[in-house]
Amino acid sequence: MSKYRINGGKPLSGNIKISGSKNATFPLIAACLLTDEKCVLTNVPQIKDSQLMLEIISELGVDVNSSGGRVEIQAQGLRRDDPKPDLVSKFRGSIVLVGALLGRLLSAKIPYPGGDKIGARSIDAHVEAFKALGASVTETDSLISFSVDKLTGSKIVLEESSVTATENVLLAAVLAAGTTTIKLAAMEPHIQQLCEFLNKMGAKISGIGSPTLTVFGVDELHGAKIDIIPDSEEAASMITLAAAAKGKLKITDLNPDFLEDYLLRLKKMNVNFKVGPDFVQVLPPSGEYVGTKLQSGLYPKLNSDFVPPMAVLATQAKGETLIYEWLYEDRLAYVAELMNMGAKAEVLDSHQVRIIGPTPLYGQKKITSYDLRMGMTLVIAALVAKGQSEIEGIEHIDRGYANLEERLSKIGADIKRID
Repeated sequence: MSKYRINGGKPLSGNIKISGSKNATFPLIAACLLTDEKCVLTNVPQIKDSQLMLEIISELGVDVNSSGGRVEIQAQGLRRDDPKPDLVSKFRGSIVLVGALLGRLLSAKIPYPGGDKIGARSIDAHVEAFKALGASVTETDSLISFSVDKLTGSKIVLEESSVTATENVLLAAVLAAGTTTIKLAAMEPHIQQLCEFLNKMGAKISGIGSPTLTVFGVDELHGAKIDIIPDSEEAASMITLAAAAKGKLKITDLNPDFLEDYLLRLKKMNVNFKVGPDFVQVLPPSGEYVGTKLQSGLYPKLNSDFVPPMAVLATQAKGETLIYEWLYEDRLAYVAELMNMGAKAEVLDSHQVRIIGPTPLYGQKKITSYDLRMGMTLVIAALVAKGQSEIEGIEHIDRGYANLEERLSKIGADIKRID
């Protein structure tokens, strides 16, 4: 298995361009299955999970032509409702295929989706929503089957404001008879873009950007084109890296409006930065970083995926930083590795950790990543640390960050992939 070898403490400067949104890509690809006509996606991120999603739909009979960040999808040949288990089980984003397959074929058979091991990630909200639209659900130990004679609009109150459940309901409801109202819908930017794309395809969705979405069912959809929004998770990671390394970096091709609460947290930590229309420029510190409370929540509050890298920044901040991870009970696995590198931290429970700083970090010969955001957190820690680190489990990082070592090398990082 590949690993990263990083010599930390190098000065970082330059520009980093942000890729298209990983989390926007999966539901947009799924939406393309709802019509026979050609759909075009641009700014598609060149990451492992995007490639897997395209492989899954190709195997179902969908025509896919991909060149760089442009993907053409035509689902005229879609006949099968059973995505390949060994592909679907590799990442959780594949769950959105259920809504699209139900909308198009009125049936779907899918194994339980895989993804990062960061805690219990129930699909109950999905199942109950599909039942409300009229679907029958059969579950075994490894497979979930959905079928319906006719999807019928309904009022759906999500038991949690799940991003993927909201996306799945939208994908199924746009071709359902009648009106569907989704209450407690998630509001993330990539959900807003999914609504925008579906409307471009001929759907009728209102309430976009609010917790109540109304879908007026239509008989058919047509082809459309859309440019995928920037990846906010990647943007936050790179901004946090720049701050923790105390470098001078300009992170470009992002949307600051998607990062408002995150940027507010950075201000409270006394990070020196400027915000432009499509960039954030991090400057050398004008004073000491200071600890604060970092509590993740539903958009537009601080995204759970933004927080792990911020723990590295907290080790360089004066005083106490309290991190409250409200969503995933196993997401704090990165803390033990940071402590091995010299961080002063106390895990209070499965959702909370206290970090006391500032403390120097030191490279370690073996650090292991167990999920995507943990991987990027350890990369940031290794770049900040004195000495050499080797990070294993970087296949998780490849799922969400394209050509990471090449991009970081260009800004001065000493990072190499070792096969």
